[in-house]
Amino acid sequence: MKVTVFGIGYVGLVQAAVLAEVGHDVYCVDVDQQKVDNLKAGIIPIFEPGLTPLVKSNHEAGRITFTTNAAEGIEHGELIFIAVGTPPDEDGSADLKYVLAVASTIAENMSSHKIVINKSTVPVGTADKVRAKIAEVQKTNNKDVSYDVVSNPEFLKEGAAVSDCMRPDRIILGTSSEVSEKKLRELYAPFNRNHDKIIVMDVRSAELTKYAANCMLATKISFMNEIANLAELFGADVENVRKGIGSDPRIGYQFIYPGCGYGGSCFPKDVQALVRSATGVGYSAKVLEAVEAVNYRQKEKLFDYLMDHYDNNLKGKTIALWGLSFKPNTDDMREASSRVLMEKLWEQGASVQAYDPEAMEETQRIYGNRADLSLMGTKEATMNGADCLVICTEWQAFKAPDFEAIKNTIKDPVIFDGRNLFEPALMSEYGLQYYGIGRGSSVKGN
Repeated sequence: MKVTVFGIGYVGLVQAAVLAEVGHDVYCVDVDQQKVDNLKAGIIPIFEPGLTPLVKSNHEAGRITFTTNAAEGIEHGELIFIAVGTPPDEDGSADLKYVLAVASTIAENMSSHKIVINKSTVPVGTADKVRAKIAEVQKTNNKDVSYDVVSNPEFLKEGAAVSDCMRPDRIILGTSSEVSEKKLRELYAPFNRNHDKIIVMDVRSAELTKYAANCMLATKISFMNEIANLAELFGADVENVRKGIGSDPRIGYQFIYPGCGYGGSCFPKDVQALVRSATGVGYSAKVLEAVEAVNYRQKEKLFDYLMDHYDNNLKGKTIALWGLSFKPNTDDMREASSRVLMEKLWEQGASVQAYDPEAMEETQRIYGNRADLSLMGTKEATMNGADCLVICTEWQAFKAPDFEAIKNTIKDPVIFDGRNLFEPALMSEYGLQYYGIGRGSSVKGN
């Protein structure tokens, strides 16, 4: 099938590459000429496991084309995905200017029936706005070309996006058009072999499903962080609590790991957007407001531990920091807990020596050259001359370090662990003071 994808970001590029891999003919359109040129040269703008070879092989095979020529892309695609960004506006609501700009471009250039597919995460009612924008532009240009607008939200996890796209849990189609449903079933047939994963519903329900899914997962995280904070005050160990409640199949173990807050491009933005959308229809989403507030507070936990440990004086301290990306297996630092921590440390006159397996270039891009930030080549190098060790991201490479080396390298034998990678009892055996999230009496060390 002939497919066009507008927007070559995390969602658009992964979706395009996977569709090309199963044999579809895909055009990728983006306004960034440098990004397009780089992709043609095999330079992938994001780190996502398995994506680079997928893009390169399908580009070489001619199944995926990169261009800035929107008219060419629209002429090519019978199915046109909108996968551009929906950044938060000043009030936290999703900014639809890029989505509607693509809709306008489609209307100006289409000369045959098109199925326009909203892949971007958008508020309920966006499909109606896209439909109205296309109609408005067509009327202005005295055109009358048929089209349909479908909601087809993505459910990809950064760090596992390719596998999620290849083997989706579900494929949500928001449409009342039998023609569009048939075409999309044909498009997704290669991913729907073992059992029927396609769920068809009305457009608005499909749009709300995406937000509801992310907000539910964010709620589980914030709930568990709330319990972790109580565990500290009660002298309990949240890891024992996690195992106790996770064994209940109604709850399960996924997304109940306490830590120093969630980040990324989805959860923070989508919780805020749904809260603002609720306000727009006169409803106060109290649970979601609390989810957002708890997460905001949780991102300050490691800083609070450090301030408490060092008697509110971090001036001149050097902090070894492991982990900069908001989660493992990505270089994405949007809303990362590490950023909150570093910026607060700098305000107090501390310096940071940091390492991350993938997010070093992104950190450099965001913060540039600073005297109080040193990006080190290895996790071990961060500890040279450092006062203590802080962990922000649960990369596999951090889970089994040389504890004797840690103790003998950092000036103070103390670890602040924002992801609960280690057991307090083991840290005590190594003579390390240990601050975990919600680890009860272990918070003050042994």
